[in-house]
Amino acid sequence: MSTETLVNRARTICEQNGARFTSIREKVFRLLAGLNGGIGAYELLEQLKQTEPGAKPATVYRAIEFLTEQGFIHKIESSNAFMLCHHFGQHHPAQLLICDHCGNVTELHSSLLQDEFNRQAVSQGFVIKHQTIEAHGLCKICKAKQ
Repeated sequence: MSTETLVNRARTICEQNGARFTSIREKVFRLLAGLNGGIGAYELLEQLKQTEPGAKPATVYRAIEFLTEQGFIHKIESSNAFMLCHHFGQHHPAQLLICDHCGNVTELHSSLLQDEFNRQAVSQGFVIKHQTIEAHGLCKICKAKQ
């Protein structure tokens, strides 16, 4: 899906939610849309400074917070990085395949895995409020190079 299509979809969702998709938020969204993996907040700040020289860490953190609340991005907990969710529009559990060699991240949506995980949690009397499962290894391309 093209960046423009993603931006237009995000803008529409923000309008439906009564949220403001400001120019800074859109710029951070666009930066994330151009990546195949995750990026840390300070790396994101350095990229943002190319078009917004006055940007501060708080600028990026506020944009990340907004994009997360809208369900547009996922946090990769193991690397404290962020990535665009190409299936946004509603909050959903994510399963991430993270290549330790090239940094590529693939997002999966396995309802079977999600259902079993929830079933196991309920059997333990646990209520899941947020779920991201991360698996580290090698992607197909990096595996072939070895």
